[in-house]
Amino acid sequence: MIRRRPAARSGPSLVGTMARTAVIAGTATAVSGNVAARGAQRAQAQQQQNAAQQAAINTQVEVEQMRQQIDSLQAQQVQAAAEPAAAPAAGGADMIAQLQQLGELRTAGILNDAEFEAAKARILAG
Repeated sequence: MIRRRPAARSGPSLVGTMARTAVIAGTATAVSGNVAARGAQRAQAQQQQNAAQQAAINTQVEVEQMRQQIDSLQAQQVQAAAEPAAAPAAGGADMIAQLQQLGELRTAGILNDAEFEAAKARILAG
């Protein structure tokens, strides 16, 4: 009986195929990790940018509220300055009564310190 020798393989050996597969898999894993890391960095940068924009918006809102408060106070001061004196100063007793009323209004929270000082100066000026 004559044994035939198997025909020689023309492709890569089994070990060569395994080595090539391992190299391809390792390369794919490395590339995938880099892509994921880059994506995470972009997401973090976007999140920081969004937080900065939100902070800027909040700051603008606060500035606008402060501007409105200032405008309101200035309007009150102009109105207080434009109002004629309620009654001419009749004497020291009337002036003291008015100052006591102002003090009570400030204590009650109806007048703030600036308004109180303006009204007090107006009364003292006569």
